[in-house]
Amino acid sequence: MSLDAICLRAVVDELAAELIGARIDKVQQPSRDQIVLTVRGKDRVLLSANPNQPRIQFTREPRDNPAQPPMFCMLLRKHLVGARIEAMEQPDLERVVRLDLRVTDELGETGRRSLVLEAMGRRANLVLLDAEGRILDCLRRTAFESNSDRALLPGLFYRLPTPLDRLSLLTQREEALALLSRGGADEEPVDRWLVEHLVGVSPLVARELAHRSAGETDVRFGAMSEVQRAALVCEGKTLADILKNRMFTPTILLRDGRPVDFTYLPITQYGAETAVETRETFSALLDEFYGLRERQELSARRGKELSRAATVARDRMARKAETLRREYAATQDRDKLRLCGDLITANLYRMTRGAACLVTENYYEEGQPELSIPLDPLLTPQQNAAKYYRRYNKAKNAELHLREQIAKAESERAYLDSVLQELAQSETEQEFGEIRRELQEAGYLRRSKEKKEVRRGFQPREYRSSAGLRILVGRNNTQNDQLTLKKADKRDLWFHVQKLHGSHVILCTGGTQPDEASLAEAAMLAAYYSQAKDGANVPVDYTPVKYVKKQAGARPGFVIYETCRTTYVTPNEKNLPQQSGR
Repeated sequence: MSLDAICLRAVVDELAAELIGARIDKVQQPSRDQIVLTVRGKDRVLLSANPNQPRIQFTREPRDNPAQPPMFCMLLRKHLVGARIEAMEQPDLERVVRLDLRVTDELGETGRRSLVLEAMGRRANLVLLDAEGRILDCLRRTAFESNSDRALLPGLFYRLPTPLDRLSLLTQREEALALLSRGGADEEPVDRWLVEHLVGVSPLVARELAHRSAGETDVRFGAMSEVQRAALVCEGKTLADILKNRMFTPTILLRDGRPVDFTYLPITQYGAETAVETRETFSALLDEFYGLRERQELSARRGKELSRAATVARDRMARKAETLRREYAATQDRDKLRLCGDLITANLYRMTRGAACLVTENYYEEGQPELSIPLDPLLTPQQNAAKYYRRYNKAKNAELHLREQIAKAESERAYLDSVLQELAQSETEQEFGEIRRELQEAGYLRRSKEKKEVRRGFQPREYRSSAGLRILVGRNNTQNDQLTLKKADKRDLWFHVQKLHGSHVILCTGGTQPDEASLAEAAMLAAYYSQAKDGANVPVDYTPVKYVKKQAGARPGFVIYETCRTTYVTPNEKNLPQQSGR
């Protein structure tokens, strides 16, 4: 779900208590529709105008920033860095949040600015205003041609969106409750009617009110008894009291351990398959709910081009390998070519030029069956024999070459499969950038003509086992090589899923014998960051790093190992060890 107006009010209350009087130190724009404010002494503040997940919150989720900040980010830095937040408000129950700020310019003179978040689905926007309420700029400009009611362009005075024709339980309590007591038409569903007539009531909350009143979520007004109608009005009063007294509870709904919805009051409408839990803050709830979704969307967006290039190359290599295998199979029938040459040579005395075929006994086979050998009428008998011998020698020489080419094509296909596996588990801008460079160096992508980007330090994922041992997980093929062959101690243990693509995992032992729990946790990470992530009873090989070698000319990430032990684990995100630096 998206953040509804009442839930947004709960978030604003939570943030205002911390942010009023705070100073903005940094402004960053990690993606096209997200702004992150670094506030002195507080968690970072995320303002998202993403149409699918607009919101404002404190965040602890790591986000990478582009090397070159967008123009809107530069404008916000000019006006907001050093500003103090003086007020934060949400007009009535609109999905709009306004931050009023006191700023100081280069000459030391103070002024005012406002940053407005419109968290309204596909019309979500961020707008920067001057002291008089004029628009300095906005994330998405809207001309009169696009919206005849309201334009958002620099220089225009800012106006709030036209409010919906609904009653507010916060400012129009009595009118809203009177409307609720009258209800809708007999055939009208209660939950849909609540959404259409009361401001800020989301479908989830509307279904909850119907369920609490009538025991079912899809009840219609005509099916409700008088007692149930009275109960519905009581539930409306309870919701109004929650709004008035700000008695919000950060509530998240989970299925199979994954968040599926959230709200601000306890939920009773679901059965045992849905867990209803509370969180300490709404910001923590929103990080949990949107974090996975954002990472998935980021992976899909940034990895789309890379996945397409790797998939096309992988499929091309698969077709090439199949063609080579057919050619190789043809070479296995080469003895027949030599036989034809021998039989032509043995029958030269009875052949004449211009014949299209030679029908003769096969002296080399028991029973001497008759064999028909095609001939080229334009060649002499001797030339036809020589032609068959040449074809035989060519097939014989091609066998070794084709075997090498097939192995090379299969190796390239396996390498590209490993790249696709890397892309599936990549989450950050740096990870995608490293894979892009890897594909460029391998010749599968063109190198950019732009100025060479400065490569920032890029560390492997780091975990701590329950016994405190470091566990390092490579993020891509290039880093797998560096981690295993250059950085790891020869006495450390190397883990890798068996016969599938996955990350190299290093358990740093310091030369000591690791405990069984640390071994199991390292194996769990090797299986989790592999093609077997969703499997069960996954075999994972492990061996001291000193036994892991790289063959000359092998692609990044491809190694061989001399000896190993094997353990079996079932990957589960809940059972992963604690990640460092998060």
